[in-house]
Amino acid sequence: MRGLPTIAVSAGEPAGIGPELIALLERHHREHPFAARLVVVGDRDLLTARAARIGLTPRYEDYDAASYAPSAGSIEVWHQPLTAPVTPGEPDPANAHSVHALLQRTADACATGAFSALVTAPVQKSVLMDAGIPFSGHTEFFAQRTRSPHVVMLLVGGAAEAPLRVALVTTHLALKDVPAALTREAVEATLAVVVAELRTKFALASPRIAVCGLNPHAGEGGHLGREEIDVIAPAIAAIRDAGHDVTGPFPADTIFVPEFARRFDAIVAMYHDQGLPVLKAASFGRGVNVTLGLPFIRTSVDHGTALDLAVDAAKARAADPGSLIAAVDLAIELATRAETH
Repeated sequence: MRGLPTIAVSAGEPAGIGPELIALLERHHREHPFAARLVVVGDRDLLTARAARIGLTPRYEDYDAASYAPSAGSIEVWHQPLTAPVTPGEPDPANAHSVHALLQRTADACATGAFSALVTAPVQKSVLMDAGIPFSGHTEFFAQRTRSPHVVMLLVGGAAEAPLRVALVTTHLALKDVPAALTREAVEATLAVVVAELRTKFALASPRIAVCGLNPHAGEGGHLGREEIDVIAPAIAAIRDAGHDVTGPFPADTIFVPEFARRFDAIVAMYHDQGLPVLKAASFGRGVNVTLGLPFIRTSVDHGTALDLAVDAAKARAADPGSLIAAVDLAIELATRAETH
């Protein structure tokens, strides 16, 4: 495996669908090997037991950072033991600190270059918070852990020949808190990160970016709100003055019409449920979440922990690993590009 990128895959919420998806990923890897070394970060006993629950016997090997030759088609496991037994479909706050520590160790390993990229399975944010851990999402956690000044959530989906990329200025905020969070500085910083990362990570020399307004009809000339006039348009002007192809603000109900959306390499939305429903409607189960602005590559699935599937072995067996496979594929693509430039 020397010369291939090493991709870490965190196992996610122990009671969720993550362990089964990892087993399905391993089966896919044996049948259609990824051009990478894959290392799952999680509790090996749990991963093995949950694979057996859906009738799979994956070849998990112990992770050895010094080894460059795991068995062909195998997945390695960096064992991170849990605190308490796990019941599928029933998250336990007793394991929250184990999950949190796993993410800390994995982020630190990525930041030091031990892994070429990180793919995350979903965690149950409410359980972490119930355990007293302030955790609004992976994106915010990795930003804080790496002291990154500004990170951006980007979702990638749609057809390969016409990909849809949607970035967010704000992420996991209550809707009532969004207007106050939309400062000119925040919008401008988001646009700057999106431009820079589309160039470096996605090899788009001159990315074309459209920006949504916040209000209906992009504020209707100030009659439905002034955020477009006072905040968003000045931020766009500053980025354009720096020589970048950024336009808007556009009404969100028209910019996502496929005829218009395909004219751009990315669309920047102001808040979570302004942009993501469109992307998930177009490619749910195949979309990929990418965190821009980190010192390492991070991708993730476009879905949650699916506790309703995890609780039932038959449903877990039929779970679709498509988004996880797509997230690994994109992580490998981005990591390979980074290592060759």
